[in-house]
Amino acid sequence: MNRATLGAPDFATLVQRFFLEGLIAQKNASARTIAVYRDSFRLLLAYLHDRRGMDLDDVTLTLLGPDLLSDFLAYLETDRANSIRTRNIRLAAIRSFFRFAATLDPASIGSIQRSLAVPFKRFNKPVLGFLTRQEMEAILEAPDSFSWSGRRDRMLFKLMYNTGARVSEAIAITMKDVDLNRSHSVTLHGKGRKERTVPLWRTTLRSLDEWIKENNFKPDAPLFPSSQGQQMARSGVEYRLALAVGTAAKNSPSLQTKKVTPHTIRHTTAMHLLQSGVDISVIAIWLGHESIETTHTYLEADLAMKEKALMAINEPMQKKSRFCASTGLIKFLESL
Repeated sequence: MNRATLGAPDFATLVQRFFLEGLIAQKNASARTIAVYRDSFRLLLAYLHDRRGMDLDDVTLTLLGPDLLSDFLAYLETDRANSIRTRNIRLAAIRSFFRFAATLDPASIGSIQRSLAVPFKRFNKPVLGFLTRQEMEAILEAPDSFSWSGRRDRMLFKLMYNTGARVSEAIAITMKDVDLNRSHSVTLHGKGRKERTVPLWRTTLRSLDEWIKENNFKPDAPLFPSSQGQQMARSGVEYRLALAVGTAAKNSPSLQTKKVTPHTIRHTTAMHLLQSGVDISVIAIWLGHESIETTHTYLEADLAMKEKALMAINEPMQKKSRFCASTGLIKFLESL
């Protein structure tokens, strides 16, 4: 008796139902999440067809076992030069599909469980890069205040520093997200449709008020438009920031040795809040972190700074007594 007779959906049907029912209807996943999952399956199907010579109509859950899945992940890293982080994102999408498929095809649960056992890959997290207050101020002052684009860049970078916004959140701000009169705040639209409202400094309020009066924005208009009046692209923000850093480096030479990206400004906001004594749980809310564990990275970075400062101080001189272990134990430890 074949699977069709048993009523088990084929692979193509499972994938379609995963997106339409599992992600959209049940989880109400964001467009960004759906796009990431879609691209993961495009890569998987292309790999099966181009590298394995498979007819996509013949693909089954059983066929997508741990060995094939591991080979696909290795292909992403070696042939496509994907980072381990990206590799793990692709695996997360596939694992989410497997868990959904198990509810529709119980006969494949054994195979699905083996595939779900393929682990995420560990990787070394880079040390967080952030700026000193002097460096950040130099960047904020760098754009030309006599040009429209320069004034926009000044306001954009200042708001990003004030709020700790992701670049995607900053360029998505519209006039209706800003409250200059009552709460003196801006609403950011984060990952997974999560929103958070962040208060603004008085200087940010004054600058923002001037910027809005200069441009007379409509409620749905982007607060930081491109020269064509459209929402700025991420690459556009990166390019404008690079120009500002290049100018700022003339007055702040330490910037010449630092890689500064829009995310660096977000890290800088977090570190400056931490160094000012703000509780880490408040910083997590400020940045829109889903888990406070993510915010602990800044605490670790701050601790590393303090340890570096401690190393610069001469330690007090004390007599040392050395522990002597048995020869056999030392040989055992050295063999590990």
